[in-house]
Amino acid sequence: MSEIIFEVTKQHLETGLRGYPVGYCTTSSVDAQKGLSYVGHSISEFGKKDPVEIIYMLIHGREGESKEVALLSQDLQKRASLSDKVMKSIQGLPKEGHPMKLFSSAILIAGMLESTGDYKEDCLNIIAKIPLIAATVIAHHAGWELNKSKPELGYMENFNQMLAVPNANPDELLNIFKVFNILHYDHGGGNLSAFVGKSVASGLEDMYGSLASSMCALAGPRHGKANQDCLEFTKVMLEHLGENASVSEVEELLKEKLKNKELIYGFGHAVLRVEDPRASIFYEMASELYADHPLIRMAMLLREAGPKVLKENPKVSNPYPNVDAISGALLTAGGFPFPEYYTVLFGLSRIVGIAVQIVYERCTARDGKGVAIYRPKYFYKGNS
Repeated sequence: MSEIIFEVTKQHLETGLRGYPVGYCTTSSVDAQKGLSYVGHSISEFGKKDPVEIIYMLIHGREGESKEVALLSQDLQKRASLSDKVMKSIQGLPKEGHPMKLFSSAILIAGMLESTGDYKEDCLNIIAKIPLIAATVIAHHAGWELNKSKPELGYMENFNQMLAVPNANPDELLNIFKVFNILHYDHGGGNLSAFVGKSVASGLEDMYGSLASSMCALAGPRHGKANQDCLEFTKVMLEHLGENASVSEVEELLKEKLKNKELIYGFGHAVLRVEDPRASIFYEMASELYADHPLIRMAMLLREAGPKVLKENPKVSNPYPNVDAISGALLTAGGFPFPEYYTVLFGLSRIVGIAVQIVYERCTARDGKGVAIYRPKYFYKGNS
């Protein structure tokens, strides 16, 4: 890699370190035109893969042969349990507040009682256990009965059967859960949740504590909670315009919202300058499975109308849909109309990529010494 020198000026300060190189990411990358790639492979290749195949790729940096993937699957199954003490502690958490608070707390509880203190071991352990942790949190918060864990069914198959979502078609929902899980595993090294988790780990906090911090970062509306907010926006558009809305009507309402300085959710991206390929995969699924569902119809109209309206604003660098524009509508149409849990589903997935990134930074980077403790420089500025 050629040496790149950055001149830091005053205008670069207080911009969230956006675009500043600070290290390497071995799992994924995000290109402005090509979108997300896992280990050099476009995310568009993975819509019909099994989750463990992709987990193997992220851990080992290459595609695994069928025997290798099977061995990883068996290993994860052996690691997938939680002690009775952990389960009772999670199920004793207060139900007030957003479920992401419970999710982060549950990860801390698991770490207090089951952490080995070895980043590599706990990377595999948390990847194996996180479906059970997420299902337990959701079922506890929602008041559903949690089915007994059966890891031998498969990674997301077990999550789906544990949760047993009321009034849903389990086969249809499993298909959506699996694709959602794969598409959210990782997103480069600098997204907020990954960066926070690695920063905390740089102080030698263990894997579980580091990941709990990353889930707190994911919980905010500018990051993981965006899928929940985008669904609410789609619902508002549907309520205003009805099920028989036209593209032109959607365009006019969007223009009115912009004129009133209201936010338009589901469009734009910090890196991408095209439609998010993950969104494209979800749009295709939605069209095939639920084309007549009112929310899907509105999401499709927004997909068409949104870029037209946003392109009229020269300040908008990316007027195209991101993954959050459609994921919530698809989950709802597929039988999971519970947006308060969408960020937990996001976390269930993103834990995988962040855990693998933490292992690299703690155990491999700088010839095994690990990345130094994060300590960016701040200039003193008085209040006067």
